[in-house]
Amino acid sequence: MNDTARALAQRLIRNLDDVPKTREVREPLYDSTGARLAPGTAARRLGASVDILAPGRRACPYHLHHAQEEMFVVLEGSGTLRVAGEMLPLRQGDVVFVPPGPQYPHQIVNTSDAPLKILSISTQDLPEVCEYPDSGKFMVRTGAAAGAGAALLAIRDRGPGIDELDYWAGEP
Repeated sequence: MNDTARALAQRLIRNLDDVPKTREVREPLYDSTGARLAPGTAARRLGASVDILAPGRRACPYHLHHAQEEMFVVLEGSGTLRVAGEMLPLRQGDVVFVPPGPQYPHQIVNTSDAPLKILSISTQDLPEVCEYPDSGKFMVRTGAAAGAGAALLAIRDRGPGIDELDYWAGEP
């Protein structure tokens, strides 16, 4: 490739197998290895990540978005989509569409005995309010898109006043 093509490839292409991944563990339910794909690319309104969930684990708390839409592609393995109080089976090749709104709190759980590999794609609409039904928290983001200087205003409890809380506070 010439220099122009190399520069374009660097800003436009990511390979899921080549991107460096980080493992995040929070016992007893959360264990995933993954990477955000959009930072450093030309993407302005899309976020993407690849996550590999360990057997019996999940990547993030049960949550819902008020602005952002998400799409999940099951690349390998099988598991369960916890959504709106229901448990829906997932298998390789499934594509999940989750619009914003209180009707669609969601979480992907690896209910199998093998790794579950997911490609996640989301809009980066801001401002964003994210709710966590299991813990009663809210997270508010404004400013630049996540991964590009997003400002976390507060994570607050539904009780009186505003308490800044750790992201994992109160999560199972």
